[in-house]
Amino acid sequence: MLPARGTDSGRSAAAANGILPDTGSHPLPPLGGFAPFSTVDYPGHLCAVIYTQGCPCRCRYCHNPHLQQGRGHSNVSWPAFMSWLATRRGLLDAVAFCGGEPTVHKSLQAALRKVRNLGFSVALHTSGIYPYNFSQMLPYIDWVGFDIKAPLARYADVTGVPGSGIRVQNSVECMLFSNVAYEIRTTVHPAILDAADLVTIARWLKLMGISSWVLQSFNPAGCVNMDLVTSYAPIHHQLLDKLREHVPNILVR
Repeated sequence: MLPARGTDSGRSAAAANGILPDTGSHPLPPLGGFAPFSTVDYPGHLCAVIYTQGCPCRCRYCHNPHLQQGRGHSNVSWPAFMSWLATRRGLLDAVAFCGGEPTVHKSLQAALRKVRNLGFSVALHTSGIYPYNFSQMLPYIDWVGFDIKAPLARYADVTGVPGSGIRVQNSVECMLFSNVAYEIRTTVHPAILDAADLVTIARWLKLMGISSWVLQSFNPAGCVNMDLVTSYAPIHHQLLDKLREHVPNILVR
């Protein structure tokens, strides 16, 4: 059994930002599927991947749109997954929670604890759009893959969620304060983020004290927006040089 990682620092930061909790009880998050092993969803670890259903964002480049509504059928249940996971001790290092947006579910914390109780580390992929929920889960997370989708002022344009920029700012502050390991990444498509947008993000990351950034090439798999699929162009080296003036460690993936 792994103990909770960290302290209540993330929770305190969320409270300071005026984000109030919902103390109601909730069932475990609805599952959208799982992958038995992955080497890319938690860097340096062999992990299973759980996909939860539900996401408020409507990003045009989403490659899991079938998980957005949170009402889809799943062939995997929590009891079946946990029973299977117990047989993977010594074979897998961790479980990565992806979506959808896992933190939309307040009960995700209980799921994280169940996984840790079996002795596995926990990775979480998130947009940070639910800062209070995220802060409650941070003590049970070993690594965060955090998606920065746009300059803060343009967040609603990309996600379709009003006020999402300040939510993300709050979540990043909680994450940094908690000292959890993390990766900041941004999906790049010129029809969504232009060069000026990327420079604005880079300047903000520098202001936050973040020195590493992964730029993810647009993945057409699963994307239902054909305009994006047919209009994609790679990032120019000149732009990368400009971004590295603010964030020195940039990886294009």
